[in-house]
Amino acid sequence: MVIDRIPLSPPPVPSLNGCQERPLWSVMVPVYNCGAYLPQALVSVLMQDPGPELMQIEVIDDCSTDIDVEGLVCSIGKGRIGYFRQPQNVGSLRNFETCLNRSRGQWVHLLHGDDYLEPGFYEEVADLFVAYPEAGAAFTGYYQVRADGELLYPNPTLSEKPGYVENWMDIVGQSQPIQPPAMVVKRAVYEQLGSFFAVRYGEDWEMWVRVSANFPVVHSPRRLANYRMHTAGISSECFQTGENIKDISKVISIVQTHLPPGKRRRMEKLARRNFALYFARTSDMVYHGYRSPSQALRQAIGAMRMSANRITCYYVLKIALKILIRYRFGQIREPAGTGRTSIRKITFKPTDR
Repeated sequence: MVIDRIPLSPPPVPSLNGCQERPLWSVMVPVYNCGAYLPQALVSVLMQDPGPELMQIEVIDDCSTDIDVEGLVCSIGKGRIGYFRQPQNVGSLRNFETCLNRSRGQWVHLLHGDDYLEPGFYEEVADLFVAYPEAGAAFTGYYQVRADGELLYPNPTLSEKPGYVENWMDIVGQSQPIQPPAMVVKRAVYEQLGSFFAVRYGEDWEMWVRVSANFPVVHSPRRLANYRMHTAGISSECFQTGENIKDISKVISIVQTHLPPGKRRRMEKLARRNFALYFARTSDMVYHGYRSPSQALRQAIGAMRMSANRITCYYVLKIALKILIRYRFGQIREPAGTGRTSIRKITFKPTDR
């Protein structure tokens, strides 16, 4: 059967309003070939497990080929973690959709199989929802970590204490300040707004803007989630193929439909600049980390086309010069005092609040 892997519109999420004995939480773990990291993800949930009456935990496997996922789930979960395997590989968006459709809890946490949590995550999010019952979603701070779990850097601070983030729509409308393991959304919100769609790279940003445009969103600055950077993930694949720039350009256009008409032109310009700076700087990662000079140059040029400025132009020249002199692959270091952000710490900071 042919699967439409990238839906053109948000797939509906069926309502469970009439269902009885629903748990408070649904921790849904989408998985595809991340067996090296899945044990840490599952253990980080089980360490905070309030029991099956309050929390559904289920792994949704998109036909992984790297390990026996079901065997791993049985070994670690010992019957506590549910398991569902897709009948065929359906792609990340359809796997997320299955996660949402199979969820039964009031609050849904999509924890990708290569990410993991710190102790206290679920207690902190529950406190947010209790304190702000009108909120449709809640998220915490997070860390970016390497494949081996080594800390890279924390997310930029959005607030000093739990609650609403000042000028939140201006922030989320121009950049991606959230990573998926940090976000929890009420199932009723997904039921109203639908699932992920349109792109493989940036689909989460579009969703968080869509949620924020329709419901209050609350935040805790405590960094209780970990977003893992590694070469086998979807993001890395998109960087190597150039899909990242194409997809983000599409998402920027979609995001405008969620924003007030009077802000759209300005927010689109800021979003294009923010992502262009990010893609320009990560062209070094593509060159050195993925050892793909031609794709690094294409990415730098794509970033410059997205927003031409001195930084994006600089990276086009830098990568082109490296290719001309056949610069050897090696560690990336920015010259001291240049004021440029190194590849180890690239974050979005709103340029105009």
